[in-house]
Amino acid sequence: MKIVFVSNYYNHHQKALSDALYKYSDGNYYFIETEPMDSERAGMGWSVKDFPQYVIHAYSAQNEKKGALKVISEADAVIIGSAPFDYVKERMKSGKLTFRYNERFLKTKRAYYQLPLRAIKYRLEGGKYKNTYMLCASAYTASDFRKVGCYVDKCFKWGYFPQTPVFSNIEQVIAKKEPASILWVGRLIEWKHPDASIQVAERLKREGIAFKLRIIGNGVLEQELSSKIKNFHLEDCVKMLGAMPAAEVQEHMKRSRIFMTTSDFNEGWGAVVNEAMGNACAVVASHAMGSVPFLIDDGQNGFIYKSGDVDSLYQKIKRLLVEKSLADKFAFEAYNTIFNEWNADIAARRFIDIVRCIQDGGDPFALYQCGSCSKAEILNNDWFK
Repeated sequence: MKIVFVSNYYNHHQKALSDALYKYSDGNYYFIETEPMDSERAGMGWSVKDFPQYVIHAYSAQNEKKGALKVISEADAVIIGSAPFDYVKERMKSGKLTFRYNERFLKTKRAYYQLPLRAIKYRLEGGKYKNTYMLCASAYTASDFRKVGCYVDKCFKWGYFPQTPVFSNIEQVIAKKEPASILWVGRLIEWKHPDASIQVAERLKREGIAFKLRIIGNGVLEQELSSKIKNFHLEDCVKMLGAMPAAEVQEHMKRSRIFMTTSDFNEGWGAVVNEAMGNACAVVASHAMGSVPFLIDDGQNGFIYKSGDVDSLYQKIKRLLVEKSLADKFAFEAYNTIFNEWNADIAARRFIDIVRCIQDGGDPFALYQCGSCSKAEILNNDWFK
């Protein structure tokens, strides 16, 4: 089976999945990147020094693009993410099996005003073709595309699949975590709401609850957050660590007991949730993040709070600080969720299964009832009460 993944550029978020697809297709896998990585992402540590042999740089020369188009045409299945539609247009028109890989597109109120144009755009870009399906990189993707009449009942749960740590003794990892430690990771920008973490910290300190909060990332709100830490006299319990390589972030996750993530609906997926759960953190996450409804079962393997409700966020963080046994339970269940259901290896094997099922004329949605490659249900923005 030949599988091709077409996207804007190759980075660490695709590596684990790509490696697994390469493995389970017996080396018959190609990742086609259509543009060089932008400087902002490269500055965040996303750049790759040594590309795997399966990566094709379609932008480097005209003959490279021609070769990429030939590989796409000959593939048994193609996944297209953030890449020009022209790469798969002829393939879709000829009825060859193709999967769109999309986050949600209705992230802002302004986007709703563009629905008529979106309906035309997405129908022209594959939504009208029979042998195309949607891999949802957000729990809200299926709902958004239903609003424009595309990929109705053709959506699979999917997402991003960063490298999953493998621990021989997960209980020991949890036992070694720093007591009362909280971690926040992301760009310091408005829609990720890092200020909510400072509000939680200020209230925790005011109520005399011991904790250590570390904030990893940089961005336009850095100075503002630093000022708030000083104004609230939080220097002894809140540290801003700046940006750092992904491997160092993973180490901080491994040591941290609680992971807090606060993005609103602008967050298409939020791979930090996968990563924190994979490092056995007890996660408290905004319901608006695309990954959260797929990955977290509220009260079982983590906590979900209503986006923007800082009091709810505070109460859930406080409870995990006070009830250590509950934090340990969430950490254990979170790791098992990623290890057993939501990792690159499982996603790759399941993807190949659904491709074979479609090729054989079967019902691919009957194969898996939960996790990656199960059917994506319709979730509206207010699903979490």
